[in-house]
Order: sequence, then structure tokens, then C-alpha cells
Amino acid sequence: MAEGARPPYIPQIRLYQNWLRDERAIAFDSYDALWRWSTTELDAFWQSVWDYFDLQSPTPHTAVLARNTMPGAQWFPGAQVNYARQALRHVDAAHAAGLPAIISRNEKGHHREMSWPELRRQVASLALHLKAQGVEPGDRVAAYLPNVPEAMVAFLATVSIGGVWSICAPDMGTHAVLDRFRQIEPKVLIGVDGVTYGGRDHDRTAVLAELREALPSVQHAVLLGNLNASASMDGWAGWTSATARHDPDTAAFEPMWLPFDHPLWIVYSSGTTGLPKPIVHGHGGTVLVALQLKVLHNDIGCSYEPN
Repeated sequence: MAEGARPPYIPQIRLYQNWLRDERAIAFDSYDALWRWSTTELDAFWQSVWDYFDLQSPTPHTAVLARNTMPGAQWFPGAQVNYARQALRHVDAAHAAGLPAIISRNEKGHHREMSWPELRRQVASLALHLKAQGVEPGDRVAAYLPNVPEAMVAFLATVSIGGVWSICAPDMGTHAVLDRFRQIEPKVLIGVDGVTYGGRDHDRTAVLAELREALPSVQHAVLLGNLNASASMDGWAGWTSATARHDPDTAAFEPMWLPFDHPLWIVYSSGTTGLPKPIVHGHGGTVLVALQLKVLHNDIGCSYEPN
């Protein structure tokens, strides 16, 4: 290689195969062989994913796949994880490397970046706010939010204290949202005052009022001012105040450890054959599959590796 030239890129899937060879004495002569192993030797494969990405738990798991039945499969009993803890695990290293946590740009051309320390602070502030409002592990937090950085903050804050997240986009009308949220009986509703789409501003405060009235389980509501930063509604806490804390409590905040299968979020089927059916995903499975898909499966590009 010429002096100063960049080394050839080695894809993560090859690095993972090299790791299996060196750490597990398992070698594959083709991608197909690796794939077949991953689908037939479930315990060995998913334990290797856990170890390769160095997932952490304060308590050991007693098995990988303790119950191999569908429905009802039980994965990693005894282990504790938290999606938010995993997401915020490398804050200091990422910030030191100059990497932003979130980059966003809307159709009006407004560009925003949020640093990793600021993401951690806002998550801690909102998590403590929700906890002060009585949110406990297992309580549902429903959101009516667009794809903005605040949605990520709200999600991470919710799941960091064991709340269960569920979201509908603000282009959905009252009836469609209620078909979903009524079934999960949320304790908290987080909503946006409006969105911009197709060059037009769309006020959604009337929908928020209808949702609040039709969801008797909601004990607390938070309003995000997207069209108007100073937007307010009677009986709704403001997003800015809920995420404003910057004190020793936010600095010391850590997402709580949760059982591997603790509910993370609720998504829904299409609703074409009746009411949309709620579908629950857990923390641990989502973390493992996300790492496996994002880092290994989706690391696609030109590469060269001589060995």
C-alpha cells in the first residue's frame, strides 16, 4: 500500500466473521453458511451478537432462548437492559469525536443539530418531569408528534424510566388516532401544535383538544410548540419548561435497568380488517436486532479484505 494511502474498507460482516473465527473457533466459507448457522443455531448466534456488541447487564442471563415456542418465546431471562441506556452509552466518546447526536432539516430549510450531551440533558430533564407526574414502569406515554428531534427526546425519556412508548403522526385525524390510543390507555399525551407540509402550516391544536377529551386515562399532557415556539393550551405543560432542567439531578440521571422483555413501544397493524391491532416490542430484542441489522446486515458497499 502506498505511504499515506487509506487502508481498504473492511465491512462489519467480515469483521464479525473474523471475530467468530478468533473468539469462537467458528469459520464459514460463504455468506450462505453464516446465514444458515444464524437461523439454525439460535442460542450460539444470538449469544455471539450479545458478546460482539458488548451488551451490558447488571445481572447475568440464565439462558439465551429459554422457551422456544411461538407465541411465547422467552429470550435472555435474567438479563436487564434499557434501549435508552444503550443509545446514550457512548455519549462522551461520540461528543469527543465531534459527532452530533441528531441532525434535522425541515422543508422550510431550518437546519438543527443537537449534541450528545444536550440530548442526554434533555432526556434526563423530561424523564424526571414524567416521573414527577407519576409515570411508572409499564405506563403508556402516547405521542402525536412529527419526525423532529423532540420526538427522539420524548421517546428516550419515556423508555428510560420504563414507560411504554407509542406514537402517531400528526397527519392522522382524531378518529384514526383514537382507534389506536384508546386501546392502550395512555397516562401521558405529548402533542405538537402543528406541522408544515407541502408548503403550508397545519394547525393541530383542535385535534389535540379532541384527543385529550376522548382519552380519560390521560393524567398529564405536554405541548410542543413547533409552528409557534410560545404555543400554549390550558391544562398542558410546555415542552420548553419540561426539558429545561440542568442541575445535579439531570447530571446524575441514568436510565433504569429493566427486564430483557420489558415493553419498549407499541406499534399497530394497518386496521384494514377492523381496529388496528397493537403490537408490543421489548427492549432487549429491539436492541439486539437493531444492532445486528444496522451494523452487520446493512453495512453495504464496495470492500476488499485479503484474508
